[in-house]
Amino acid sequence: MAVGWFYLSVLVLCSLGLMSVLSTIYWMRYWHDGFAWDGSLLMFNWHPVLMVTGMVVFYSAASLVYRLPQSWVGPKLPWKIGHAATHLLAFILTVLGLHAVFDFHNHKKIPNLYSLHSWLGITTIFLFACQWFLGFAVFLLPWASVWLRSLLKPIHVFFGASILSLAIASVISGINEKLFFSLKNGTNLYSNLPSEAVFANFSGMLVVVFGLLVLYILLASSWKRPELGMQAERQVWGLGLLFQVGVGLGLG
Repeated sequence: MAVGWFYLSVLVLCSLGLMSVLSTIYWMRYWHDGFAWDGSLLMFNWHPVLMVTGMVVFYSAASLVYRLPQSWVGPKLPWKIGHAATHLLAFILTVLGLHAVFDFHNHKKIPNLYSLHSWLGITTIFLFACQWFLGFAVFLLPWASVWLRSLLKPIHVFFGASILSLAIASVISGINEKLFFSLKNGTNLYSNLPSEAVFANFSGMLVVVFGLLVLYILLASSWKRPELGMQAERQVWGLGLLFQVGVGLGLG
């Protein structure tokens, strides 16, 4: 039953993630004239798309690799590689999103890193980089001892969920900041809730719901990969049950 609910949740997650990315693309194309890579405002439009795609959707996909029931059996190394590779893809998209906004700011002589949104975002990306390199060095490369991995695993898991929470906060504050900058003339104020504001607010709520569902799946104990000790205990229990059934049938 738990596995069935898991796959239903994954289907909902895929739908929410795709809707989050497509709605951000539509927002930038319909209300802000699309995309370019030339230092103009059209280059800035890549920033929200790449951040939502990389820092939220792909980051979440990488985080959920170990929740797939297929990862619970057999060698763990292929799943570790998939986990690290998907996170690396998310990080590359995030760096491209950073480049888009910094290049636009520098081209237009706009100061960098002055708003709360930018502080949240750069903190999130810094923690993401540290998290990836720590995970690669300790959990993927074979040199680390079991003791060291056991010590660092709870920290790795905690910061994994924390980075996703910070990413969602960064996206929401970024959407709000973009709307305040875009909707500030007398006939199209943000406070009047024009169509762009409604659509962008809805896109932000999609990201929030998506992130909350990801965090729920990450924290649900029934969807976590069983530890080796638990697996062995279940196998012993199962063999004992089969033995008792066999004895009962023999006595009958």
